[in-house]
Amino acid sequence: MARTTGAFYVLGGVLGLMITAVAPGDDGNRLVVGTAAAISLLLGLTLLAWGPRMPHGLHHAYLATATVLVAIAVYDFPNLVGGITLASFFVFVACDAALFFAWSRAAAHIGFAIVLCLLVLPARGLPWWSGLIPAGVTFGAGVVVGILTRMAAEADIDVLTGLLNRRGFEKQLNPAIDAASRGGQGMSLVLVDLDRFQKINDHLGHRAGDAVLQRVADTWLDLLAPGQVLARFGGDVFALLLPGTTEQAAILLTEQLRAAVTMGCSAGVTSWQPGESGSLLVSRADVGLYRAKQAGRNRTVLESSRQLPLAVELREAIDRGALDVHYQPIVSLTEDGGQAVGVEALLRWSSSAQPEVTTEGLIRVAEEYDLISDLDELVLRRACADAARLQESFASLNLTLNVNVSGLELAETEYAERVATILSDTGWPADQLVLEVTESELAAESQTAIANLHTLRDRGVRIAIDDFGTGYSSLSRLATIPSDILKVDQSFVAAIRSDSPAPPLLGVIAALSKSLDLQVIAEGVETEYQAAVLTELGFALAQGYHYSDSHPVAELINDLNDGRSLTGTPASDDDESLAANGWIPLG
Repeated sequence: MARTTGAFYVLGGVLGLMITAVAPGDDGNRLVVGTAAAISLLLGLTLLAWGPRMPHGLHHAYLATATVLVAIAVYDFPNLVGGITLASFFVFVACDAALFFAWSRAAAHIGFAIVLCLLVLPARGLPWWSGLIPAGVTFGAGVVVGILTRMAAEADIDVLTGLLNRRGFEKQLNPAIDAASRGGQGMSLVLVDLDRFQKINDHLGHRAGDAVLQRVADTWLDLLAPGQVLARFGGDVFALLLPGTTEQAAILLTEQLRAAVTMGCSAGVTSWQPGESGSLLVSRADVGLYRAKQAGRNRTVLESSRQLPLAVELREAIDRGALDVHYQPIVSLTEDGGQAVGVEALLRWSSSAQPEVTTEGLIRVAEEYDLISDLDELVLRRACADAARLQESFASLNLTLNVNVSGLELAETEYAERVATILSDTGWPADQLVLEVTESELAAESQTAIANLHTLRDRGVRIAIDDFGTGYSSLSRLATIPSDILKVDQSFVAAIRSDSPAPPLLGVIAALSKSLDLQVIAEGVETEYQAAVLTELGFALAQGYHYSDSHPVAELINDLNDGRSLTGTPASDDDESLAANGWIPLG
């Protein structure tokens, strides 16, 4: 708008000065016309220099001033023919208004130009109808330009939300890449998909779906800074272009956008690297979006072209096998309470690049940088080998091994076969393996994940739903996800205190598991009181620091060799008594 209006001003000023200098006659006031042309030229230059930083409303003042300057030039031009000729400048006003202003305000500017045209020409002694032709041309040009402009804009604008559509977004993307390349600044791209949006259209109708899209667009627009571009990329997918923004800042903004709407959203985030095309950038963000959906939806996944030092270090550690797996006992709360019935394999690794990183953060980095497949395989293979070593050392142990699996891995078509290969290589029995799946990371709509679970169960592997009670817990999901065991999230156990009643939901979960013939493990047991309450509620299994911390397999073997069970109960010297004093079968 600033460039176009400024160009009109400069063109009008230059032409005005030229015709004022060469036109004959002295009917008007040559000095006034020359001054008006000089002012027009000066205002045009200011618009070209500072127009983009001016308030939008100031452009209305510029356009109205231009209309008045044209009227002054027509009235005071040195000869009558030149004055009539200058009336054509009113067309510049009409075109500029129709290009950049809403119809109501454009009509006001065009109407003002027409009125002055109809007044100023008769004021020079011409018949009253002399202004009809230039006024009509001004009106016609303004209307045609306005219609064509809006037709062209609609090709780049999503009519429903008022945002850019995919075509309009792609037109913005390449100039943004050019600007980032020239300025040496970063740029990020985000693709966001509304989870399960099709169900809204199916159950509530397309009108309700349209209302959701409009509300989401309005909400997100209010959270964006100037220069950040939001577009409806297609269907229920939105694209966000963030010039001068790092990947981490883009992730933070994406989380704010997701938190601002009530429905779940999956997002893929990436950043532009020098030399990359726009299509490559979009493709990488789309991969991140796909991985977010495969991991269970309602999350943000970074698909970066650069690896953080932590990711590089993790990659090297996986290649060298330099990660530890520790084991925490799972104990029985029923007969001979406190006896260990199995162990859960837990990843342990200390990063020099980021020493404070948690295991959850480590898993997220592995997922974001496509390391999760190798990491999951390393942990499962190490855990099965360690468990086999432990069972070989103490033949009477009937050990159950629990190992966590990433939702991304479970969604891979070859996952069940990879598990079978590891079991075959290590010699660990399938019926003594429990794979723990975090429910919030498992999309029930992922047919591949569900098929893998069925295949694994058919081969004897049992499935545990980890952190039950959080995320998307529901009876319908329990019916959909093949499972044998529920692991109650530790937040429920932490709520058990001597000064308050036990959370009612714990009793409900215990009754539910009994009705569905599912075993239940309570996580995070830290006190004797919590263990007693869980026993009273009917829970059969538990784990936590109250019983034991996690230990390397060598320490477990030493404890058993020294005659100590994993839970502190003295064990007999006879291996056959280990099952009675320290281990009992699970299930």
